[in-house]
Parts: sequence; structure tokens; C-alpha cells
Amino acid sequence: MAPCRRKRAVNATELLTRRSRGITDAGTIVRLNMKVLRALLLQDNRDFTKVWSKTSKSTIMYENGKIYFENYQNCYSCVHSEPHFLYKLPKRSKLEKFEDALLCQSPLDKTLASPSDHKASLVALTANNWLCRLSAETGEELQRVYLSSKHKFRYLGWDVSQEMFYIKSVQNKETPLARQAGVTQSTVMHLAIFHVFPLQIVGILEISKKVFGNGVTDVVLSQGVIVVSYSNKSVKLYSFEHIIQRYLTEKLTLGRQSSLLGGKTVGDVPFGIPVNIQITDCPPVLFEVLCSNNSIQIGGYPWHYIYTPPCKNHKGTHHICSLKDSTLATNGIQNMNCCSLESDGIFFHPDDSGRIIHVGPTVINVLKILSELNTGLPSKVAEDYSMATHQNNTPTSQVTVTSSGRTVKRRFRQLDDDPDQETFRMVEYEDELDLLAVVVTNGEEGEGRAHIRLYDNQHGTLLRTVDLVEPWDETYRHELFFDKDTIVHIEQKKTNFCCHVYKLKAAGK
Repeated sequence: MAPCRRKRAVNATELLTRRSRGITDAGTIVRLNMKVLRALLLQDNRDFTKVWSKTSKSTIMYENGKIYFENYQNCYSCVHSEPHFLYKLPKRSKLEKFEDALLCQSPLDKTLASPSDHKASLVALTANNWLCRLSAETGEELQRVYLSSKHKFRYLGWDVSQEMFYIKSVQNKETPLARQAGVTQSTVMHLAIFHVFPLQIVGILEISKKVFGNGVTDVVLSQGVIVVSYSNKSVKLYSFEHIIQRYLTEKLTLGRQSSLLGGKTVGDVPFGIPVNIQITDCPPVLFEVLCSNNSIQIGGYPWHYIYTPPCKNHKGTHHICSLKDSTLATNGIQNMNCCSLESDGIFFHPDDSGRIIHVGPTVINVLKILSELNTGLPSKVAEDYSMATHQNNTPTSQVTVTSSGRTVKRRFRQLDDDPDQETFRMVEYEDELDLLAVVVTNGEEGEGRAHIRLYDNQHGTLLRTVDLVEPWDETYRHELFFDKDTIVHIEQKKTNFCCHVYKLKAAGK
């Protein structure tokens, strides 16, 4: 029997020495680097310091170490001690403006034909139906594909697990004049689906009333499933793999000729990409549920889904059920019972642990799903750990006496997310450091202030707090990104937007 190997702590110096000598492989090096960075981040002599701010009249976007201004025209990199200008794209006309964009990064375990395919790229959709792939480092255009002269495409979305993205057209809405004339429009919208790494077309399909029924309000592609939402609060799931196998009429290749185009080249103007997925009858429905706001989330181990039934008496509740047979889990109805302007939020944990994060104004519960296989018993939802704000528990008097002696009785109790109370605003997960960053606001001093609490993701232990220098006005939209040694706070100020960047530095420097 082999002797038990005792796990011992390794300091940062030893980890760096191993790396320099090439003892560890690439994957281990990355893990050890993140272990070192996490230890540095949590040291008392380190702090996050505000190093940069910039305002804009248009929306500001952040993605993987890059900040985009003026609708992706100007790009700044955040990898250095403070953001620096990376590139500026040539001025575009209204027809060429970007409608939407996604950042693509190729996996490390694949060998691709073109060297440019290995580098991060920005995939952008223009107003005149061009799909452009740009270098994320220089802004150079690497590839250009014309989509269609018949359908107006506007929205981009990821199906990360399948290494695909989809482009959604605008909806064809029936006009009052057409309705009066008795002309019915069957086509609701079109979806164009692409593989990435390298960029390649899978196909374009039509979403029609004839196939999917009346009342279609939205369609997305997620985890290899086409999710269709209806006006009657129904959500139906269809297998995209089944649709490809049954209804694909021709496999297309960008830059090559297609019989569907009469021998013309796929992706060239004015022909674009033909509809090569011809759905003639309704595919089998994998799953169907009625839910409030057409909102359903699927995840967990084994598979579960979260939804709110579309009934008034279920408002504010979240039901957690088995995807296999729709059985409600024991303790599967989660309700914060909070009295707040902002509703609570619930979602499957992005760390792929199968856990659930339930965020309220004063409490954040991290839940786990317990299930015994082959027992026939329903799964159980249990608390893994919980985080809470420090609320002022002093009861507020419901009766006030004015200076004239008149008694005024308050009709409403104080809200849980009252600006004068400590309130949870948002949760961000840093996967490489395995930390939860939680934004907490407090307006006791008359001006909205915020700080970030960093919690251990596995056990919920509070490790440190980071104060934000700028005031936090809760009446406007905020976004926060926690990316290794960088914190980015994007806020709206009336008609302007502002980006604040914090970097990890030695205290006092």
C-alpha cells in the first residue's frame, strides 16, 4: 500500500520557481498563477485603487479585458497598470454602423487552418446585413460575410456550449392594413446559425406560424435547443440537432457555390446566405411549461428548471422542478418575502457546480440540489450557505407628530432596499479566482455609496471588502465586472455614461 501523501501549503516563491524550471504543464501553470494572484489579492497590504475614468455620450461595453466606446469604434485595453488606447476603427456610415457584437476566443485544444482563427476576434453585425470579424487587438477586418438582401438581421446571441452563435432577424409584424385586407403573414423571423473556430455557416431557418403556431414572441438558441416563447406565457423547447438532421436541404460553405443560389457564391453580395433549413412540419416538443414573463432557466445536477407559474398567488415565488418529470423538489418553492422596488433574482451558479444563487435585497442564498438516484424520491433543495447585509433593526415609528401637534400615521413600511439601508445590488463571479464579488450600497450619509464584498465561492466566507470611490446613484443603470486584478464599474449619469477602472496595487502606492 502506498504511503499517504500529505497535502502541504506551497508558498508563492516555490510556485514561481517551479514555473521557471518548467516542472509543471500549461494547465497547472495557469492554476498555480491564479492561486498566487488570489493570495496576493487577499493580503492586507494590497488594495484596489481607482486608476482611470472616462465618460461617453453612448453606451460603454466591457468584455474580457477590453473597454469599448462609441459603439465599438474605440477600444481600450485593461491588461496593464491602467487602461491604454488600443485602436480606433474608421468612421462608419449609418448603413455600416454596428447593430450588435460578440467577442470570440478560440479554445486552446484545437488546431485551426488560419493563424488568425487562434486569436481573439470581435464578430459584429452591421445595419446593412454584413457580418464582420475583426481582430480584437488591432481592429483589422479579418473576414466579411453578407447575410441577406431579403431579411433584416439585428441581434446576436451565444450558444456557448455548442461553440455556436446565432443571428436573429427583426420580427415580421402584421400591419393593420394587411389585417384589414385579410392578408396573413406566416413568417415571424429568421435565425442564422454559425459555428465559430473557424467561422462557418450552419444554416438559416425560418420561424413561421404555420410550423410553430400563432403567438410566437421570441426565439433563442441555447445549449443545442431552440427555445420558443409565446404570448400565452408558454415556452416550448425543440432539439436543434433533430431539426438539422431532418430538415437540412444543403450543407453550405462560405465562399463556395450553392445550388440554392443557382450556383452563386455563399456569403457574397447581393445573394447572401440562402434558407437551407426548410422546416415543413412542427418538430417534436422536448419540453413545455407555462411561466411568468416567459422566463425559464435550466441547469443543476441532475437537470432541473426554475420558473414562476403565471398565477397571481405565485407572484414572487420561484419553483425548482426536475426536468425529467416536472416533479417539484422538496423545499423547491423559494420565496424571499421581500418588500422592495427591485424584485429578487435567481439563477443557476455560473461555476457549473449545479448550485443556485438566490439574490434578495438583504440576503443572498446559495442553494444546492440533493438527489438520490434510482430511489424514485423527489430531489431536495437545501441551503449551502447564506450572506446577509447589516440592516438597521431599529423599528421605525408608524406615527409622526408634526411641529403643529398634528398626528400623521405612515401607511407604508420601510422598503427592504431603501437607499438608507445596506442593500445587495448585484453578484459577479470570478471563475479563475473562485470568488464572488457582491455589490452592497448604503446611503446613510445622505449620498449613495457602494462597496464590494469578496466571498469565498465554496464556503461563503467574507474575505475582504473594496470601497468604490464614486457615488452610487441607484436611479440609474450600473454594471460591474470583476476580472482577476481589475474591477470595472460602468454607470449611467443622466444622458451620459462613465467607466471607472480599479487595479490591484500595493497599499499606499
